[in-house]
Amino acid sequence: MGVNSILADKPRLDDKLLATSSSMDSVEGYAAGQASRVAWVADALAEKFNLAPRDRQFLEQAALLHDIGEVTMNREYLRSARTLTATERLDLERHPVIGEQDIAKLDLPKSVQLIVRWHHEWWNGTGYPDGLEGEQIPLAARILRVADTYCSLTADRPWRQAMTDEAARRELTEWAGIEFDPAIVLAFRDVRMMQEAAPRASEPVSNEIFSTYR
Repeated sequence: MGVNSILADKPRLDDKLLATSSSMDSVEGYAAGQASRVAWVADALAEKFNLAPRDRQFLEQAALLHDIGEVTMNREYLRSARTLTATERLDLERHPVIGEQDIAKLDLPKSVQLIVRWHHEWWNGTGYPDGLEGEQIPLAARILRVADTYCSLTADRPWRQAMTDEAARRELTEWAGIEFDPAIVLAFRDVRMMQEAAPRASEPVSNEIFSTYR
């Protein structure tokens, strides 16, 4: 299926949704095409887990719009060349719930809404907004957690340079069983040619010191 089908299949995602996805990249300080990269990686992993076509469709939609809540919030700190304050981090943790509400307003299925709500839940239960743990987190949301993190780490942000593919994969492995479902991290190791095949962001962003926010 992949991101090319997402962009071409107008009955599934119309121009309004794709424009919203592009706005999301801009609000977050990413170069153009970042959300499409997340959708590409998420679908590659979904294929590894034999998700049904309908579930892959829901995951692709959620991946393209996973941080839509940040568009609604539109906080300037997202584009600042510095780490976030504790207050800003707490504020930012509202975005999955706001995103769920935004997805509902777009009349997308409940499954898409919940993937967006739970894509920041951690395998060990310390994520947000609901503190779900392990397999309480739906598989699609666990896949999106890995895809979103990998794509974020390998993209330039306003406060730091992109990691290499190798370094990002090492980061995922180190956090398997803590932030990420270990089975998904293991499956991700077999997804090859990621940097070459996935859509690439095209606009340079200023480089600053690495931040643990992702």
